[in-house]
This record gives sequence, C-alpha cells and structure tokens, in this order.
Amino acid sequence: MKITVSTTIAAPISEVWRLYNSPEDIKMWNSASPDWHTTASMVDLRVGGTFSSRMEAKDGSFGFDFEGRYTRVEEHKLIEYEFGGRVGRVEFSDGPAGVTVEVTFDAEETHSEEQQREGWQAILDSFGRHVLARCGKG
Repeated sequence: MKITVSTTIAAPISEVWRLYNSPEDIKMWNSASPDWHTTASMVDLRVGGTFSSRMEAKDGSFGFDFEGRYTRVEEHKLIEYEFGGRVGRVEFSDGPAGVTVEVTFDAEETHSEEQQREGWQAILDSFGRHVLARCGKG
C-alpha cells in the first residue's frame, strides 16, 4: 500500500528544494512531534547516493536511523529513493499558491496506515514551517 501526504509552501522552489535537502536544515525540521529530534543527517543527493537521518526521542528512550539510497533525482522536481526494502517519492510542483511538496511512500506493517500518514504529514508540516521561518515568512 502507498501513502501520500502533501503541503503547499509560499516560498521559491529553489529555497524549498535547498532546505529539503540540506543536512543542517533537516536536523531542524525532521520530527513529527516536539518530543523527538533529528541528531544527525547526511545527504549525497545523486542517483546511487545515500542519505541518513538519526531520529531520537528527546528523553533518550528510543531512536532509529532512517536511511536509504537515491534512485532518481531531478533538480527542483523529483526525488525517488529506496529505504528498508520500500520506496519513496517526493515531488515538487511550483504553482500560484507556492510549491506543493508531495511525498508518497510504501507503508510498513508495524504501524497503522493512519499512524504512518499522521507521522509523515506532521514531519512535512514541520518542514513547511521551517521553510517559511527561513524565508522570513513565518
């Protein structure tokens, strides 16, 4: 099963793209709730390149690495990747209201579809707030 989440951000596509792929910025926006954070991030944004983000509960009770390999990269348009035997796709579309970022990923079996959708949407919403703050609009 595939799950899709999206957000539209009133910012230039070049900034949305840059902030989505910058390891330092990823550490600032990549969390689904305030009690989690990303402590490390690495991005080698090219076909065959790898990525990794270390996500941890702030109380130290749990953590995991989200990592994979890029399979397709079209600047300012598309990122496709493999992670943990699953695939993900991020599409960037520039329109009159701003840049729509749509993330589609293969669901996993540990958590419900609703939990996965809510978690990934919360992370994407956090990204949108980060972009607006960095662009002076938040």
